Amino acid sequence: MLVPELWLCLSFGCATSLSPSCLSAQFHRPGDFILGGLFPFGKDTVNLTARSEPTLLLCERLFTDGLIWALGMRFAIDQINNSSSLLPGITLGYDMYDTCFEALVALQPSLLFLTRNGTTGIGVLCNYTEYQPRVTAVIGPHKSDLCLVTAKLFSSFLIPQVSYGASSDTLSNTELYPSFYRTVPSDKNLVEAVVLLLNQFGWNWIATIGSDDEYGRRAQALFLSMVGNDNICIAFEGLIPTDLAEPNAKKQLEDTIKLINSTKVNVIVLFAFNLPAQALLEHSITMGLGKKVWIGTEAWMLSDIVASIPNIQSIGTVLGFVMRTGTVPGFQEYVAELFSSVEQEEFCRESRELSRLMNAEVLDTHCRQCGHVTLGDIRPMLRVTTVQPVHVAVYGVAHALHRALGCTSKDCPRTSIRSWQLLHFMNTLPFEVNGQSFRFDQSHSTNTGYKLIFWAWRNGTLTYLPVGDYDQSLYVRKSQIQFHTADQKEPTSECFRRCQPGQFRRIKGFNLCCYDCTDCPKNTFWSSTDSTSCSPCPQHQWAPARSTRCHDRSERFLFWDEPLAVALVTLTALSTALSCGTALLFLKHRQTPLVQVSGGGRSLFALLSLVLLSLSCCLYVGKPSDGLCTAQQLSYALCLNGCFSTFIPKALEITLVTEFPRCAPRLLRWVTHSRAWLLVAASLLTEGLLCLCHLRLGPDFLVADYQSLPSEVLLVCGTKSWAAFALLHGYNSCLAFACFLCTFMVQTPSQRYNVARGITFATLIYFIIWIFFIVIFATLRTVLRAVTQICTILATTLGILASYFIPKCYIMVFRPDLNTGDYFQNLIDEEPKEDSVNRQ
Repeated sequence: MLVPELWLCLSFGCATSLSPSCLSAQFHRPGDFILGGLFPFGKDTVNLTARSEPTLLLCERLFTDGLIWALGMRFAIDQINNSSSLLPGITLGYDMYDTCFEALVALQPSLLFLTRNGTTGIGVLCNYTEYQPRVTAVIGPHKSDLCLVTAKLFSSFLIPQVSYGASSDTLSNTELYPSFYRTVPSDKNLVEAVVLLLNQFGWNWIATIGSDDEYGRRAQALFLSMVGNDNICIAFEGLIPTDLAEPNAKKQLEDTIKLINSTKVNVIVLFAFNLPAQALLEHSITMGLGKKVWIGTEAWMLSDIVASIPNIQSIGTVLGFVMRTGTVPGFQEYVAELFSSVEQEEFCRESRELSRLMNAEVLDTHCRQCGHVTLGDIRPMLRVTTVQPVHVAVYGVAHALHRALGCTSKDCPRTSIRSWQLLHFMNTLPFEVNGQSFRFDQSHSTNTGYKLIFWAWRNGTLTYLPVGDYDQSLYVRKSQIQFHTADQKEPTSECFRRCQPGQFRRIKGFNLCCYDCTDCPKNTFWSSTDSTSCSPCPQHQWAPARSTRCHDRSERFLFWDEPLAVALVTLTALSTALSCGTALLFLKHRQTPLVQVSGGGRSLFALLSLVLLSLSCCLYVGKPSDGLCTAQQLSYALCLNGCFSTFIPKALEITLVTEFPRCAPRLLRWVTHSRAWLLVAASLLTEGLLCLCHLRLGPDFLVADYQSLPSEVLLVCGTKSWAAFALLHGYNSCLAFACFLCTFMVQTPSQRYNVARGITFATLIYFIIWIFFIVIFATLRTVLRAVTQICTILATTLGILASYFIPKCYIMVFRPDLNTGDYFQNLIDEEPKEDSVNRQ
C-alpha cells in the first residue's frame, strides 16, 4: 500500500481535472442491515426566512468537517464488511444525508429512515414491535439542537441513534430519549473540568458567554449551577446570536463586549460553536477589549475559521478542553485512495448504480458540493478533524448487531433482527475498537476524558499544545503555558482575594461575591473555605485568633511545682514550725505562772489548732475536687474555732473580774480550771453543728471556669450557698467579737502583765484580715483565689502567734526573770485581797 503522502500527491494531481467527481455518490450503499447517517455536509441554509412553501432546503457552502465525518462512517463500515470476525457473512449498508446544521433539514432524512423498509411511507400502528424501518440504526447528527428533535422521533420507534458530537446534558435523560447514545462525554463532564481549571488558577471573578442555541444555553446553565459551590463569582453572563444575519446581531455582540469590559474581568469562559465564537472574537479585537484569558471548548477551539481571524493573537491566552480521542489507523490512506478512485469512470459507474439501488433520489439532501471537492481542499482539516467518535459509533452498533444475531467468529445466522432488539446489547456489554475498550454508561454516553489545550503561537503559526488532562481529576502542566502577561505567569481575575486559613468572608457592597477576608476572633475557628462566619469552639476547647481548629483547654489550678505555690508551702511550713516550737516551749514551761495565766493546757490546745490550721493550707494546692473544696472551709472553721474557743474562758474571766467584781466569785468557777474546758467543748460542738448545716445547705463544690482564662479551664472551688458560708464562719466571728469586747477596755497596773491585750490584738488582726478576705474572695475568679485563702489562713495564724503567743515566748526565753507570780499574778488570786481590804 502506498504511504499517505504519496496518495495525497497522486490525488491532488487528479484534482486538476475539470470534470466533477462522483464523490457525492459514495454515501449510499445497500446491505443486509442499513445504517442511516446524518452529517452536516453543508452550512448556511438558503431561503430559510423567506420560505413560504414546504420545499426542500438547501445549503450554500461545503462544511469540510461534516464531509470527513461521513467518510469516517464509510471507512468504518467498509472495515466491518471486510472483517472476518465481527459480522462474517453480513454486509452493512449505509444511507447518509445532509443536515445543514438545521433541524428542518435533519427532519426530512429522519422521517425517511422511519419509513417501512422498501417503501416511502410510515406505517401508523398500535404496536411497532414487528415494524421494520428503512434503517437498523442511525449515526448522528452532530449538534445537540438537532439531536433533541430527531431523538424523540427515533426513541418513539426505539431505533438506536448514536451521535458523534451532541454533548447537551439534556440528552442524558434516558426516560425521554431511551434509544439515544453518544460517543462523546456529556457537557456536565466538560463543565466540571472548566470549574476545576478556574479553581486551580484561583480565578474567581469571570465572565461566561454562551451561544444562543441548545449547546450554549445548556452548557452555560450547567456551569452557572456548579460555580456557586466553588467560590467562583460571575461578573457577567450572556448569550450571543447564532444567526449573524439577524439585524440586531451586531449590536448584541457590541453590547456584550462593552459589558465584559466594564466588569474588569480577566477570564472569559465561552461555550459556543465556531461561527458565533468567530463573530465575538472579531468584535473583541476591533473594539479593543484587550488581552484576556479565554477558556473554550472543542466546539470552537480547533476551528480553522476561528484560528484564521486577523490579528487573533491579540486576544490573549486561549485555553480549553477537547475530547481525548485516538487516531483511526488507515483513515487518511483510505480517504486518499477514495479521492483517487472517484476520478475513475468505472468506479463512478458502479457507485452510481449502487446508489440507485438505495432509492437515494427520493430525498435530494445528499452532498451537492462534493462533486467539486478535491483532496487538496480537505487536506488541512483531514489531520485535525476528530473521526474517532464516528468510528466508535459505527462499531458500537456493529458489536450490538453481532451479539443480537448470535454471531460467532466465523459465521452469522441470517435471522431477522428488529432495531429495538439492539438496545439491550448496547446498554450492557463493552466493545473494543482498535484495541481500546468502550462502553455506554448509565446515561448512554462514553466518557473518554479531556485534554487541556493551549494555543501556542510559534513564528506566527498556531499549535495546539496539550498542557493537561482531565479524567475525574485535573492535572495541569503550568510550566508549559505562556500567558499574555509580562512575566508570562497567570493573571489574576478576582473580585476578592482568596481567604487564608483562619479567615472568613465578610461581604462588602451589594455583590455577594465580593468580600473582605477577616481573621477569626479568639475561641472561634475557620471551618471551611466558603464560611461567611467563624464557628465557635466547644466550651472545653479554645482557639487563638485566625485559627483553623480548636485546641483542648489545659487545666489551671495552683500546681505544687509553680514558684508561687512553693513559696506559700514554704511559708506554711514556717508557720507550722513556729506553732510547733511555741507549743513545745509552752509545754516545757507549763507549770510557770506565765503559762498558767495564759490558760495552761488550753493554750497548748490553741497552739495545736493553729498547727492544724497552718497544715490546712495544703488543701488549697494541687488539683481540687468536690471533697477537697468541702474540706477546705470545714477545716478552716473548725481549727480557727479551736483557737478562739480557748480565748473565750480567759476573756470572760477578765470581764467578770474587772467589770462585774461582785458576781465574779460566784461565776468564775464556770470559766476557770476544768470547767473552762466545757466552754471549749461547747464551742467546738456548736461549730460542728454549723458544719453539718453547711453540708446540708450547700457545701463548696468544684467549678470548671471556662471564661476567666483564654486558653485554660480554671478549676476553683465555688460557694454554693453564701448563707451556709456565713453561718460557718459567722460563729467564729462572733467568738472573736465577744473576746474583743471583753478585753479591749481592760487596764492593768504597770507592774503586772496585761493578758487581755494579747487577746484584743489577736481578734483585731483577725477582723482586719477578714475584711480584706471577704472582698477579694467574693470577686476573685482566678487561680489567685486559692492563694488568697492560703494567705488569709497564714496571716490569721501568724497574727495570732505574733500578738498572743510570741510575746510570752520572748519572756520565757529572754526574760525568765519576769516569769514570776508577782508579774503574772492571776486575776482570781488578786481580786479577793482587794475585797478583804475593802471589808476592813
